[in-house]
Amino acid sequence: MSKKLIAIMLTVAVALSLGLAGCAKKPAGVGDLAKDQTLRFNVGAEPETLDPALQTGIPEFNIGSQMYEGLTRMDGNNKPYAGVAEKWDISSDNLKYTFHLRKNAKWSNGDPVTAKDFEWSWKRALDPRTGSQYAYQLYYIKGGKTLNEVDAKDEAKIKQLSDALGVKATDDYTLEVTLEAPTPYFLGLTSFPTLYPVHRAEVEKFADKWATKPEQFVTNGPFKMTKWVNNQVIEMEKSKTYWDAKNVPLKKLMIYLIDDQNTGLTMWESGQTDLDNNVPVQEIDRLKKEGKLTTLPYLGTYYYSFNVTKKPFDDPRVRKAFAMAIDRKLITDQILKDGRLPAYAFVCPGIPDTEAGKDFRAVGGDYFKEDIEAAKKLLADAGYKDMKKFPSFEIIYNSSASHKAIAEAIQEMWSKNLGIPKEKVKLHVEEWKVYLETRDAHNFQVARAGWIGDYVDPMTFMDMFVTNGGNNDTTYSNPKFDELINTAKMSADPKVRMQAMHDAEKILIGDDMVVAPIYYYVSNWLMKPYVKGLAINTIGGVDFKNAWIEKH
Repeated sequence: MSKKLIAIMLTVAVALSLGLAGCAKKPAGVGDLAKDQTLRFNVGAEPETLDPALQTGIPEFNIGSQMYEGLTRMDGNNKPYAGVAEKWDISSDNLKYTFHLRKNAKWSNGDPVTAKDFEWSWKRALDPRTGSQYAYQLYYIKGGKTLNEVDAKDEAKIKQLSDALGVKATDDYTLEVTLEAPTPYFLGLTSFPTLYPVHRAEVEKFADKWATKPEQFVTNGPFKMTKWVNNQVIEMEKSKTYWDAKNVPLKKLMIYLIDDQNTGLTMWESGQTDLDNNVPVQEIDRLKKEGKLTTLPYLGTYYYSFNVTKKPFDDPRVRKAFAMAIDRKLITDQILKDGRLPAYAFVCPGIPDTEAGKDFRAVGGDYFKEDIEAAKKLLADAGYKDMKKFPSFEIIYNSSASHKAIAEAIQEMWSKNLGIPKEKVKLHVEEWKVYLETRDAHNFQVARAGWIGDYVDPMTFMDMFVTNGGNNDTTYSNPKFDELINTAKMSADPKVRMQAMHDAEKILIGDDMVVAPIYYYVSNWLMKPYVKGLAINTIGGVDFKNAWIEKH
């Protein structure tokens, strides 16, 4: 493990040349503001959905977070600060949170945002009929897991468990939340999309179509949608009903949905966009030399996911062999060239361990190493002595120059290092929405994937792999792993919970190799120097609430 990456603390403020970050105030001196307060950002993909309960990807999160606001917001330091809730009380045993909502918080149609909106929305996300993959982010609430796992056809039981759930609006502006166990990162989760409120009347009126058209899309954040041209652009304007509208400098957001990285770069360099974080890998050297590239820390891991129920990857020996036959340094140094470092575990650096000053990754160390001879022996033990007879399989990835380059490199490595005929390692590219659907349906053998932390704790990387987990695309199931995750979630002892997560990661990677970690992320941005006040945190979020365009 390189000490260079360990030294990167992913909770630093991303101020740099961007101006103020986090909950920055409107810049002093109106004269500094450009006349046209329109910011143009290429998010890089058509969103799969804009229903917060159903969102799973960073593009969706970064669109939705401009239009919605949770009880809290997340600043550039990964710290939650007051959103719809102006203050909160936490009981001495850390099991009960009482949120006091702002009385001037409004929906974009003028309706008040109330505690009942949050109660209904959280129960909707947990309702098994909703089908939220991220419902487990609400399992921390007393009764949340039980509600989500009940038979979706048992309406009476759903109502009974929903009524008993540990979230209750005691009046229009007070929300009481009771947890199953102390959860150090729960406050941060209240800024997560799955925990956003949605406008009940619109959801019930338009059913599953409510989040598809601007005219029926009622939101409560700094901006509201005015136009959506599929695969092209989403237009937003500042919401006049937002409680803090006077401190939102931008008048308009243009969110481009261009997934071709070269097209996105051309648009940025020609001045058609102001911001883009989908940088073509072949252009990184040039952009760095020209001073156009901003590289920031990012709490995430890029990996290849194995479907553990489909041959030949139903055998952990095969999965380990394939993971050990990837030259990660070649990928990071010769393809990416931007400071990313090889990954030999799943939880990335930058997350504190129990002891002050210790990093979870440094304490846990690596769980495997690259070793071609050992990989070949594992395959022979699994019955694959003649690799020319190894069955054909497919790697799927979503359209991106970097994903393509990495897939082609790994295809070559697996063929050369393991002796598999290259034509048997097939590559298949899909556009973002289709790719997500393919993974959700477990219709793959090997899939490129990436995971960005939802909060700064190892659990954000671990609990996705529990049996039948909403984001467990691998179909992995291991009772011992599940038990350790449950121990980590239920224990109030920091040492016990952290050790349980170390032990769980050893099973996940060291024993079962459910995924093949490839590298730890950094975040590359193309930013015009006149974009100020932007908050970019290391868990994938970008917030335009306090951004402005400087006179230039």
